[in-house]
Amino acid sequence: MNGAEAFIQTLKLCGVEVCFANPGTSEMQLVAAIDQTPGMRAILGLFEGVVTGAADGYGRMADKPAVTLLHLGPGLGNGLANLHNARRAGSPVINMVGDHATYHLHYNAPLTSDAAGVARPMSDWVRVSQSERDLAQAGAEAFAVAQSYPGKIATVIVPADHAWTEGSAAVAPPTLPAPAQVPAEAIAQAAAALREVDGPKCLFLGGRALREDALVQAGRIAAATGARLVCETFATRHQRGAGRVAVEKLPYFGEMAEAYLADFKAIVFVGTEPPVSFFAYPGKPSFLSPPGAALVRMASLREDALGALTGLADTLGAPPEPALVQAPTRFPAEDGRLNSANLGAILAELLPENCIVSDESATSGGAAFAMCAGAAQHDWLQLTGGAIGQGLPLAVGAAVACPDRKVIALQADGSGMYTNQALWTMAREQLDVTTILLNNGSYAILNIELMRVGVQNPGPKALSMLDLKHPEINWAEISTGMGVPAVRVSTAEEFRAALADALAAKGPRLIEALL
Repeated sequence: MNGAEAFIQTLKLCGVEVCFANPGTSEMQLVAAIDQTPGMRAILGLFEGVVTGAADGYGRMADKPAVTLLHLGPGLGNGLANLHNARRAGSPVINMVGDHATYHLHYNAPLTSDAAGVARPMSDWVRVSQSERDLAQAGAEAFAVAQSYPGKIATVIVPADHAWTEGSAAVAPPTLPAPAQVPAEAIAQAAAALREVDGPKCLFLGGRALREDALVQAGRIAAATGARLVCETFATRHQRGAGRVAVEKLPYFGEMAEAYLADFKAIVFVGTEPPVSFFAYPGKPSFLSPPGAALVRMASLREDALGALTGLADTLGAPPEPALVQAPTRFPAEDGRLNSANLGAILAELLPENCIVSDESATSGGAAFAMCAGAAQHDWLQLTGGAIGQGLPLAVGAAVACPDRKVIALQADGSGMYTNQALWTMAREQLDVTTILLNNGSYAILNIELMRVGVQNPGPKALSMLDLKHPEINWAEISTGMGVPAVRVSTAEEFRAALADALAAKGPRLIEALL
């Protein structure tokens, strides 16, 4: 057995079942090993950002890692933006990155690079294989790291000669680490703040605290203390909808978030840290929590959120039934020209039970998020790291992880152009993804940000860098060319009919919504 075969078989023994791949010459032994391993699915992406984003979406929904296959340092570099998002999300991902044979590196061939150096900024753990026998051990270690609660990015650099050399063997799956538990003192401090501080209080939730079982415990705490439940602006995986515990969302813009939090006298953080402004602005604050408030960091992203919330609820003597359970809600959708409000209302009305929404809708999707709060139960995935180009690949990975669930990609036009190759993968794999492409012909968020940073009277050159209408991008034609059936709509009536048709069908569809 060569090193590549031992490596892939080790991952399969650990429970890894999917490889998202964009390989090159140095990875051919790994390609062959995947081919020879029953139960290891190979999914091709035409750009590395699709590969890494899909692994993120898979990890968020499967709670275990897929493995990516990337070509040398430059190929890994192409996938770094979505690895950044995955790392911020706490997603489990294993990267296997081919490299030149060890004896070839000193010749400085055109694709030679410091692959490990490229990996480190967006990985939690990097390992360069030392031999064909060491390669399998590196795979087992990578799996253990990736499965560290709630998930980490583990990258293995695979020299080509280690992959093709015979004399290796698969190794047994490792013992996985248990989630880190919150100290009793932290729970006691949080209980004291919620009991004793006068004035409004809140639980500020992120990470695994936004899963349904953890939200039930948060709702129990709200019932006992009157605390409001607030979540981070961009969530890894938020389980929501009618019948689940409802959570308010922190606004995106810093001054709005600061005002939103200003009246709280005590804030207990679970699964996340105190929020900061996404960017610095002249004369505006970076740290958003109110001065003088009691801030209790009860559980970080990497500590057991469910255990912490259960412990806090029990310490408070909370009732068994949660407060703040979301009632079913519907909003009227005005006929006529399509806009973010009637699009959101129609989406909420037609949202399938137990669907998954990959949301990279930027400025046009805020109404949809709010209106879907009382829709059928669903999982909502968001842009955790702020690096655009995540939405379509994330939908690919979610659909692979959950083939029996409808996936909806709510996608802005500008960020969609970063990874539109994901549509080809949807078509190739016949993934059950309905993409709602929000086409406003603009990087609209940057038009807002231009004013917010204090730029006065921007000229035509500045405005042209934020405009996508010259030439107009026809997403329906792009989608059709990638193999995904598509339709363009510009009215609420057309959108309703197109969405109903797409949701009734199996397989990929795209609706280009002209806003």
